[in-house]
Amino acid sequence: MRAGNASYNFTSDIPDTIPVFPLTGALLLPGGQLPLNIFEPRYLEMVNDALRGEKLIGMIQPRLDDTQHKDSPPLLSDVGCIGRISAFQETGDGRYHISLSGVCRFNLVEELAVNTGYRQCKIEAFKNDLAEMSQGDDVNRDAVLVAFKNYLSANNMDADWETVDNADTETLITALCMMSPYDPAEKQALLEAPTLKDRADTLIAISEIHLARQNGDTYGNLQ
Repeated sequence: MRAGNASYNFTSDIPDTIPVFPLTGALLLPGGQLPLNIFEPRYLEMVNDALRGEKLIGMIQPRLDDTQHKDSPPLLSDVGCIGRISAFQETGDGRYHISLSGVCRFNLVEELAVNTGYRQCKIEAFKNDLAEMSQGDDVNRDAVLVAFKNYLSANNMDADWETVDNADTETLITALCMMSPYDPAEKQALLEAPTLKDRADTLIAISEIHLARQNGDTYGNLQ
């Protein structure tokens, strides 16, 4: 997997400890690009430290079933995605605009006790995400496009379909998943789908469920 100017081919290329950025509703996938506006001091510190090191940050959602006291840091989901800082800009008013290029997903092993303002975790990288192989041939591309077009049409939304038509299947599925306006649980399901085909099938199912609900059909829940 290539991210910016760096290549990651083996799990040994990925450090086993990374800073993490918990953000509800944010979805980064391998091969995707996620722009972020950084303004909190602890995350400015995180970006500064990442730029001095390997430029890697783990995007992860807080657990959706977290019942901890509201004053405690939220528990983290079991799976996140590592991104490499591939673009960086200072705004002049104390903020950073950065872009993360998705490298691979990871399993959270444990959160570490650290002195930094941001959180850090021990992780295990998904080996299959680093393999240089195309998975697009297994995807029903037409079914994905039909389901997503129907959803966008029902919500008076549109997309740059010329760009969509010219994208390879893996890039297309990644982009559609990341831009999808679905809720945090559904985005976590897209992240955790084992293969690109599974992710495409999950995206179709979610789109059809939302469309059915909008049409007054109460049937259907994402299993």
